[in-house]
Amino acid sequence: MTEHIAIVGGGTGGTVLANTLVEKLDAELAAGEVEITLFNDSGDHVYKPVWLYVAFGQREPADGRRPLREVVDNRVTIRQDYVVDVDHERKELELVDAIDPAPYDKLVVATGAQLEPERVPGLAEGGHHFYGEDGSQALRDELLEMNGGHIVLSVVGTPHMCPAAPLEFTFMVDDWLRERGRRDAFDITYTYPIMRVHGNEHIAEWADPRLRERDIAIETMFNAEAVDPDVETITSMEGTELDYDLLVAIPPHTGSDFVESAGLGDGGWVDVDKHTLEATGFDDVYAIGDAAQTGVPKAGSAAHYQAHVVAQRLASEVRGQPATAVYSGKTVCFIETGMDDATFVEFDYERPPEPSEPSRAMHWSKLAYNESYWLTARGLL
Repeated sequence: MTEHIAIVGGGTGGTVLANTLVEKLDAELAAGEVEITLFNDSGDHVYKPVWLYVAFGQREPADGRRPLREVVDNRVTIRQDYVVDVDHERKELELVDAIDPAPYDKLVVATGAQLEPERVPGLAEGGHHFYGEDGSQALRDELLEMNGGHIVLSVVGTPHMCPAAPLEFTFMVDDWLRERGRRDAFDITYTYPIMRVHGNEHIAEWADPRLRERDIAIETMFNAEAVDPDVETITSMEGTELDYDLLVAIPPHTGSDFVESAGLGDGGWVDVDKHTLEATGFDDVYAIGDAAQTGVPKAGSAAHYQAHVVAQRLASEVRGQPATAVYSGKTVCFIETGMDDATFVEFDYERPPEPSEPSRAMHWSKLAYNESYWLTARGLL
């Protein structure tokens, strides 16, 4: 009897999982004992970290997008469709474009996160962002046109993808303006919704003095309530109002509607055991990446490590063996501290991050990591 493994979501987590399963279940696939199907609502695979560099003209939009079929092993069936619900008793997926539901024996949810700027009045009209292809290009064009003024980087929504990215943009725009001899014509303000500059206290302790030494103003406990694009102001729930000439915001994020309709969690985030990555209260269902509520950052490296854990667990289960692999919370991250320097952190559930001394070598290491992504996602590195 053929075992059907269904993966919903073709981002980093889903793609790495599919390719890793092919490697681990090579014999079972050849014998027809296993089928792997990847469901994705788009025909493309997107590598989102590229968008930050597009905003500064260092990368082209095409660098962050490839056909999903080129990235996923041919032994994986790809179905381009929206999964809208799960029948947990019958183990079937309801699809938008298919009449018949899709059966599964094992289900992995890797539906990621989406932007929802509409949750803050005026943000969609008055703010820019670098979390998507169109947004990063519009931000690039705006930066090139500005001759001076007030740039506000506001972290409006948490949790959000790549928690280091707001700091990266702030450090990079400061350096980018200095390289062009224009920094004196600009004020830069960084806002964060709690009493420090980052959700992780160790990163916050490292970043705070580095922001201040670059004359970047800091507004903590700034929970954005509304943006007025006509007069160019952003106002917090605490009553602080900031004027801006360019507002770069990290919009609120949400998970997939499918997660809520399937009863897997609130807000589109799946409740999981943070070590096994099994969905709470459901048999034969896992979640990885941004969709999984593990407590670690919503970062591509976390999705990558989680995918390997779940692949190992599924391979064991398919063979009728105990699943023993667990996720340690491992996350790695290169953090740009300017246009030519970066730091590096590695941490897990037990070990906090300790940023290394920023260096040009770390910056080039991050660029090399980005270049090699298409090979790592394919399982070739």
